[in-house]
Formats: sequence, C-alpha cells, structure tokens
Amino acid sequence: MRCAAVIVAAGSSRRMGFDKLAAEIRGVSVLRRSVDAFMATPEVTRVIVVAPQERFAALGTGLPKPLLRADGGKERQNSVENGLALVEEELVAVHDGARPLVTPQAISTCISEAGDTGAATLARQVTETIKRADADDFARESVSRELLWFMETPQIFRTALLRQAYATVREKGLIVTDEVSAMEAIGVFTKLVASPSPNLKITVPADIELATALLR
Repeated sequence: MRCAAVIVAAGSSRRMGFDKLAAEIRGVSVLRRSVDAFMATPEVTRVIVVAPQERFAALGTGLPKPLLRADGGKERQNSVENGLALVEEELVAVHDGARPLVTPQAISTCISEAGDTGAATLARQVTETIKRADADDFARESVSRELLWFMETPQIFRTALLRQAYATVREKGLIVTDEVSAMEAIGVFTKLVASPSPNLKITVPADIELATALLR
C-alpha cells in the first residue's frame, strides 16, 4: 500500500529559545533529518511538511520524491488536518519533525503493521519505576509499569480512518495530542510497534547533544 508522510513542524520552539527544527545534528538540520528518513523509505511516495514558508524553504530542493507544504493551525490537530488534506495515498504516516533519529527500517515496519491492522505507531515500553506524587511533589505510591508505553511517531493509519477520526474530534470539540488519541474517539485501537533504536524527541537543548552522540 502506498503511504504519504505528514511531518508536523509548525511549532514555535518556545521551550528551546531558538528554532530547534533548524538546529543541526552533525551538519544536518533536525527537520531535514526527519524528511530524509521518509524520503528513504520505499513505501512512502510523498512527504508533506506542515510548516511556515521560511522553515520549509530551508529544506532545499532536489529531493527524490515530491515534497509539499501545508500551513500550520492553531492546535497540533489542526496542523495535522491541513497536511491530511493533501494526502492521496491509502496510508498516512504522521510524524513529529522534532524526532530526527527515526530510521527508514522502523518506518517500513510500522507501515507494514498499519497495512495489516489499519493503525500502528512506533512506541517504547516503560521500563523505569513509576511513582504517583501528591500536590507537594512527595512520592506516595508506585504505579505498575506493566502494559505502559511511551508514544512515539510516526503514527500510521489508513487515510480514510484518520480522516474519520479527526472529523469526529472536530464535531465533538475534543483536543487531542496525538493521532492514537484521535483514533480512540472512533473506537479504533492502534497497534504498538516497539522502536528498534532511539527515537527521541528534541525538546530541550541537551537533546541536541544527546542525538549527536547517538549518531556517532
């Protein structure tokens, strides 16, 4: 099945204090690394970047597959819908532009699962001890980590299903932070695919150093 990628890169990077998507990791910007991973994935036929014109223009030209731009929206879910409007393929992969270490192999595995089940996402099992705190930040009790996962991206779906999910989210006035949550609104559960390698999200300046070290 053919797959389009919607890379969400419309945020302002307020927590970083600078444009984290333009920050370089071994000479290549965070956003360009994310784009390149999908360009190198055989099943992906086009890449749609949801970003301001200036950020999009910095990606350059001469890429091996069609590269399109969509405007960002007020909320992340609005940005995803804007990108989704340009999708013609049977499957769509939604990815945070700030996850530059995702690999084509991991993307392909997730696409395969989504083709079989209709909905799949890269994720990481919780391995740390989890505590529930009180209002004063004192640890009060342990929380079982069994069956708990950290969500990652890409999150990949049959395009028609994701459009239906976001139509429902819009009609109900819901705010969702990822596509797995949107799918839950229509009663569709998403297959969790364990990431085979680090797939961190660049959030604070130290993450740039960590990603650089991981690539070495």
